[in-house]
Amino acid sequence: MKNYTLSFCLILLFNTIQTFSQDERIIYPKGIEHVIVIGLDGTSSDGIKEANMPIVHNLIKNGAVKRNVRTVLPSSSSPNWASMIMGAGTEAHGIIDNDWGRADYTLPPIVRMEDGLFPTIFGWLRKNKPKAEIGIVYQWSGFGRLFEKAAVNYDKNMPDELQTTATFCNYIEQKKPTLGFMHLDLIDDIGHEYGHGTTFYYNALTKVDSLIGKVKESIVKAGIEKNTLLIITADHGGVGYGHGGATVEEAEITMILNGKSIKSNYIVQQQVYTYDLAATIAFALQIQPPYAWTGRPIKSAFNGFSEPSNLFLGNSIIPYPKIEPWKNLYAEAGVLFIGKNPKVSIKTMAENAKTYYTIDGTIPNEKSLLYDSAFILNKTTTVNAISFDKKGNSSVVSSAYFRLIPTNYQPAVHIKYYDGKDQGWNQLPFFNLLKTSYSWDTFEFEIERTKIGPLLKEGNSTFALQLESKMKIEEDGDYTFYIRSDDGSKLFIDNKEVINNNGDHGVIEKNGTIHLTKGIHNISVDYYNGSGGYWLNVLFKGPGIAKQILPANLLLP
Repeated sequence: MKNYTLSFCLILLFNTIQTFSQDERIIYPKGIEHVIVIGLDGTSSDGIKEANMPIVHNLIKNGAVKRNVRTVLPSSSSPNWASMIMGAGTEAHGIIDNDWGRADYTLPPIVRMEDGLFPTIFGWLRKNKPKAEIGIVYQWSGFGRLFEKAAVNYDKNMPDELQTTATFCNYIEQKKPTLGFMHLDLIDDIGHEYGHGTTFYYNALTKVDSLIGKVKESIVKAGIEKNTLLIITADHGGVGYGHGGATVEEAEITMILNGKSIKSNYIVQQQVYTYDLAATIAFALQIQPPYAWTGRPIKSAFNGFSEPSNLFLGNSIIPYPKIEPWKNLYAEAGVLFIGKNPKVSIKTMAENAKTYYTIDGTIPNEKSLLYDSAFILNKTTTVNAISFDKKGNSSVVSSAYFRLIPTNYQPAVHIKYYDGKDQGWNQLPFFNLLKTSYSWDTFEFEIERTKIGPLLKEGNSTFALQLESKMKIEEDGDYTFYIRSDDGSKLFIDNKEVINNNGDHGVIEKNGTIHLTKGIHNISVDYYNGSGGYWLNVLFKGPGIAKQILPANLLLP
């Protein structure tokens, strides 16, 4: 009798464990039959917040939003679109840059689907729901190489944002997809051409807002509004004329969820990354994601789900103060002043906060100078500022680089310009094989767009520069130089290579250290732009010198 009872209990326990293992007691949101995703290439959180976007802002008001979603690095299109649809970072799927190709890569995916790609939400949905209707319409052709073609019912690459939207809307109305994904490239294009944060950029966002309205209308026309989840997101932001770097402006975006089972007027607290998108779609459609995915669903955005019980928010980071003149495109805060002393003002951006500052390049704290009014500088220096609120939360440190030279100071940087039309450069060229097209002198190691613009042939933005000067070092010691460039560059001191920042990329900063003796040293930079936007500046730090733009007053003709 005892053996029979023990056997019965063991069978019951086994059946119970088996039942739990089959569903793992996962609770999903109910009633979501369709997920529509609108991906906005190159859209910063600042853009979403500041642009005239009444439709998007209404979706935020009546939905859930996370404003500081972190991208993967580099903050470029291919790595991030791949991470978004593949539910994992670059280390897992292997798409580490925009040059990646299905037959041209260095890091294979850690696990592959049938066609050799790391599993995307499209392929995984097809595997779990073979009859699902899945469609993708995209403006950037490069998106088409990132997903399993056999997994989708509808695959269209359209030439512009209007045709992309019209095609996607028609698809929604005709097919009522389980998962529909639209990619728009307009905002990224405008950012590269006119600059992020410009009037052109915000106008492009307003135009895209109207296109999002059309997609919303198509969901209503299709009769699926009551059981559809709409997600609006981006791959990266931008700074200046590009992206790819590790700055807040480039590496943070906004994600918006609206529709069936989504909370209203809710700000998501849990940390979110771009690769959480795929897991969130799977969660909404009641699919358990593959183990290889590292992304987690944004459960707290859904009705009936709370923030993670183990959520740790740490100290809040409040908005940083702005030192005027503030950043413009890639240009750092501060400016070169010729023949006059700058008046510096600082604007506290955080509510109920105080701002402290230093004028010697040191890091400020609550014992530093309290800002209460504008002040005058009489020398080249770095101004740093930080804000603290009443709860003790702080901002990151803002820096502004002020350079002062007298009126009669002569430009000390000689620039040689090389036309790269039809060259197809993706690395620095061999300058000894090129012929100088133009040359001029300027005050600092930078690219003057007013000089370069007229030299570029129509439809071509490929060129190279050599910049040369002499630098006055006032104390023996180790000096670290920094070069920020889009695209490639190298920096030399006394003909010795100190920094190699070569190759096609957005604005990336690299550095190198060299021991210099007191006196005069030769300094030069080789630079090229392969295509699109361009940028260059040089910074340094040394004994008793805080990191700052290499100032004109240390350069000699």
